Amino acid sequence: MKHLVGKQQTKKVAFAGDEVEVRKLSISQVKSIQDILNDKKKSKDEMLVLREVLRLAVIGAEEMTDEDFDTFAPADLAELSEEIMQYCGLGEKAQAGNLVKES
Repeated sequence: MKHLVGKQQTKKVAFAGDEVEVRKLSISQVKSIQDILNDKKKSKDEMLVLREVLRLAVIGAEEMTDEDFDTFAPADLAELSEEIMQYCGLGEKAQAGNLVKES
């Protein structure tokens, strides 16, 4: 098992009529998202949480600005986030709780 430490798992998922590659989030990355959710002021901004998830998980999204994300439909971003959470075993469909709640 030690030989797998630091190895990233990825898969391609459909997004906005194309495909993107997403990585499974590590426990430390999930904790950083939970820290945002626990910060009452930040957690009220659902787009901030959504962008953080996407920046951590979508390959190439780490360099995107908030304005870049704002060019996509909210439904597409939420669907991609749910796909990521499912891939990590944290999505609404994967278990009862969900890190990123849709409105």
